[in-house]
Order: sequence, then structure tokens, then C-alpha cells
Amino acid sequence: MACVWLLLSLFFLGSAEAGKLLVIPSDGSHWIGMKPIVEELGRRGNQVVVVIPEASLSMGPSQNTTTLTYPVNYTKAELETNLAGQINTILSIDMSTDLAKFQTFIISMDILQRFIVRNAEGLLFNKDLMKKLQDYNFDAILTDPFEPVGVIVSEYLSIPAIYMQINLPCGVDTLASKCPSPPSYVPQRSTHFTDQMSLWQRCVNLVRVLLQPMACRHLFTNADEIASRVLQRKAYVMEIMSRAALWFMRFDFAFEFPRPLMPNMVMIGGMSTKKPKPLSQELEEFVNGSGEHGFVVFTLGSMVSQLPEAKAREFFEAFRQIPQRVLWRHTGPVPENAPKNVKLMKWLPQNDLLGHPKVKAFITHGGSHGIYEGICNGVPMVMLPLFGDQGDNAQRLVARGVAEALSIFDVTSDKLLVALRKVLNDKSYKEKMTKLSAIHRDRPIEPLDLAVFWTEFVMRHKGADHLRTAAHELNWIQYHSLDVIGFLILILVTVIFVTVKSCMFCFRKCFKKTQKKKKE
Repeated sequence: MACVWLLLSLFFLGSAEAGKLLVIPSDGSHWIGMKPIVEELGRRGNQVVVVIPEASLSMGPSQNTTTLTYPVNYTKAELETNLAGQINTILSIDMSTDLAKFQTFIISMDILQRFIVRNAEGLLFNKDLMKKLQDYNFDAILTDPFEPVGVIVSEYLSIPAIYMQINLPCGVDTLASKCPSPPSYVPQRSTHFTDQMSLWQRCVNLVRVLLQPMACRHLFTNADEIASRVLQRKAYVMEIMSRAALWFMRFDFAFEFPRPLMPNMVMIGGMSTKKPKPLSQELEEFVNGSGEHGFVVFTLGSMVSQLPEAKAREFFEAFRQIPQRVLWRHTGPVPENAPKNVKLMKWLPQNDLLGHPKVKAFITHGGSHGIYEGICNGVPMVMLPLFGDQGDNAQRLVARGVAEALSIFDVTSDKLLVALRKVLNDKSYKEKMTKLSAIHRDRPIEPLDLAVFWTEFVMRHKGADHLRTAAHELNWIQYHSLDVIGFLILILVTVIFVTVKSCMFCFRKCFKKTQKKKKE
């Protein structure tokens, strides 16, 4: 009994051997996904230091941690203005063809190349802060390599690195970890393909696989230059990433198509989902007033709270024509004749609403956090992907029959109504989502506990070298066994050559003997 109490006390009061963890996150939903791990590690007694820029969209002090900041050459207002401009640009792109998707892939490479190093010099060339981080003598670093600042810091401080999965179009996590990704059934990012591809789609997918290494080299050109300056030697971000101790993959196979994973890849999909809390009295009265029709939740994530007026009008008009009530996170202009069944909010308790018994559908942009909250609560979806991996996320749920997807580029009230009525009235969407939810929730250990365990494992053992595959020690020729194939072909050719020569020699000998007998 004493042992049981000891184990419980260790779990609730902290780790048996507290470690020192450095955390360098990325902004927006990336930080939202990492924050639960960071706070839980701090609650368990580990010394957790989070390093963030002075200006950001969503990052700030977190519980049970120490927060350090560094100066940057932009303000939060400038970030919000730039984000609004990018959203307007995205809304003007038609993504209906493979060519358009490929053009967007190329454009995104150029945009991201500038974006991913925006904070690099502010942190890496801050001598006082870097000296302070060195003095901490950290056991490990947890970072989101979407912005490779943390990647470079891990190499500079010579500490084991744990990376949260990154959704860059070139699939750098797959390349850096040497993870097999057969183009015949593993769709590449930003293709919006499923794992059931046609001949043409497999051709496109193969081309994208072949382009990945070149695309990643282009993407990290500026980051490689900065890394070389900081480390005072020729350095490549991709090469540094290949030495990762662990990769936390923000998906599970209830959502993601089955695909190969490496031993140091840990699935933590749905980590941020929590048990729904009771709604406020005002919200409870609103949703209960919907009667048997129920209500719909509509949000485009933490970073997008409004649409251009023309687009917003299409949504207002569609919502006017359904019997359900709608809760919409919206901060933009409101038309004078806004429908009475729509309640606009600057912020809404998304998970609590999705866990309410009267919720009927979820209109979402397809971010990973909202998707898993929808799956966990068994709510069918209408998806309006905006950027990044959201288009791929939408196709994964459409393929499972639990969602409908629309293009934000040409969405109209009529198209939205058709999709929404399908999800609301066709019982198969709810039935399939309920089954998917049961599969997702049926697991031996919660994703948060799994992530915390492996982070502490890396801190205790100063890495996880036993999970590192020997593929990292092979060059491209050896990895694909081209040298072996060449050697076997050489042996085969030699055997064939010797056999043919021997046969010809024997044939000539026999022919000469026959000729000699005829003459006699």
C-alpha cells in the first residue's frame, strides 16, 4: 500500500528526478498545441524555461514555467495586419486544379522562406540571453521547428532535441527522420489527395516526392546561412534536424491515413482535447432555445476572427435559411438585417460547445485542434480550409464520410446550404463520426501523458540514441541499395558473360570435331 501512495504522490506532485527543459515554441496554433505539455512538465516539478519574442499573436507566460523574452523588429499590431493581408490573398486563390495547388506550393515556399527566420537574429545574436541559456545547463529542448530558431539553439547548446511535428509543404520531418514515405499510398502535403489515388494522382505525388529535397534546401537557404554564422562552421538545418532525439507527431490513425513511422516518432494527436465544461447561463439559454433542431458552431480558428464583408454576407444569408441556431466567432461588420438565429461572439468556448448534447454540426477551417475536438465529441463537420495543412486535413475527414469540404475562394450561400444540410440531415455523417470518435478515444494512455513521459525520458537519459535508425549513417546510394543492385548486376553480367563465352568455346570445339570427322 505504501508503494501505491508513493507512486501516486510522484505522479501528482512531480517527477522523481526533475529535469531542466528549454522550450522555444512557434506562434499561433503551434503554441496552443505545445502549451499543455509545457505546463504539465512544470507542474510535475521540472524546471521549464520558455523563450518567446516580445511581440506575438498568442504566446505569453504559462503556468509553472519561467518565461524569457527577446526583442523583435515588429509589433503585435503589425502581425495582425500582415495576417489579415495574407487571408485576403488566400481568399483570392482558386485551388480547384492540381496546377493551382502546385503554384500555391511554390508561392508558399517563398513566403515561408522569409517567415521562418523572422525571429532568428533577435534570439540567436542576443549574446546575454544565449549566455544565460548556456548557464542553465539544460537536459533537453522542446521546440517547434516550423521556425528553426530552436533547432539552431539545440545545436549551439549541444542538448538533445524534441521536435513537435512541422507542417511545412516540403515534408522536412519525413526527410530529416529518414522515414519511408511510399508515393503509391502516402499523399504528399498540399496535394489534397487521399490514400486511394488514381494513376494521375500517383504521378503527381511521385513528382512531389522527387521535388521535396530541392524544395527543403530552398526553404532553409536563409536559415542555413544564419546557422553557419551562429555555429561558426558550415551548417545545415536539415542535417541538425536529422539528429533529433524524438518527433512528436500531432495526429493519430483515427484521423491520419495509415503510413510508416520511425521508432523515435510518437503520436500525440488530440492532446489538447479536454472534458467539456458547463456553459455560461447566457450560452446555455441560447443553445437550449434551439429546441429539437439544435445548434451549429462556426469558427475559423484562433488567428482568423473575421471575413471580408462580401464573404461574410454569404454566410449570414445561408444561416438565415436553416432552423438551427448558430454560434459564430466573428468580429467583423454586422449587417443591419442579420438573422436572429445567429449569435456573434469575439471568443467562444469551442470544446465546451462541441461537447453539448444539442450541437449538430461544426463549421471549421480544418485546424488540427478543432478537428480533434470535433472528433472527440463526435460532431460532423463542414470544412473551409484556408492555408497550410488544412486542405489535406479536410480531405482526410471527407474520405471517412464525416465531413463536407468547400473552397473559401468561391463559397456562396447556396453551396454552404447544400453542404450544411447534408451534414445536418444525412444520418450517416453522425453515425460515422460517432464510430470514429469511439476509435479515437479508445487508447491505453492519454496523448498528454505520453508526451510528458517521453520528454522526461529524453531528459533522464540525455537523448534517445537507441531509437535512432542506422539509415542516418548511409548516403543516398547506400540507402536505396544502388551499390548492392549495381554489384549484383555486375555479378549477373559476369556470370552471363562467362557462361556465354564458355558455351561458345564448347560449341566451337564441338563444331571443329564434327567438321574433322566429316572430312575423314
